[in-house]
Amino acid sequence: QVQLVESGGGLVQAGGSLRLSCAASGRTFSLYTVAWFRQAPGKEREFVGFISWSGGGTNYADSVKGRFTISRDNAKNTVFLQMNSLKPEDTAVYYCAARSRDTSRSRSKYDYWGQGTQVTVSS
Repeated sequence: QVQLVESGGGLVQAGGSLRLSCAASGRTFSLYTVAWFRQAPGKEREFVGFISWSGGGTNYADSVKGRFTISRDNAKNTVFLQMNSLKPEDTAVYYCAARSRDTSRSRSKYDYWGQGTQVTVSS
């Protein structure tokens, strides 16, 4: 079992930056792929990016590539989402999710989810 808690959301102006954290419980967290998804009002939850268990593999949605970076500190059971050059269309609730197998961009493949943290980007 893995429990995930996101933090770091807030209100930021367009062009600004935020760093989200996903803190996990569980001794085997270092073996999990972790992904970030987001859901804007009235829209489906969409993939943002993932990081492999080792941290050696990352993948991002085209909409955030070059602006967002995912990293992890397995010693601290934490995954980070650094968001730069934020745009109003990045406004959403951001969720981290984990799975104990290979990486995936599909939200249906993830077994564990956090409660989400709100990110609002003003124009």
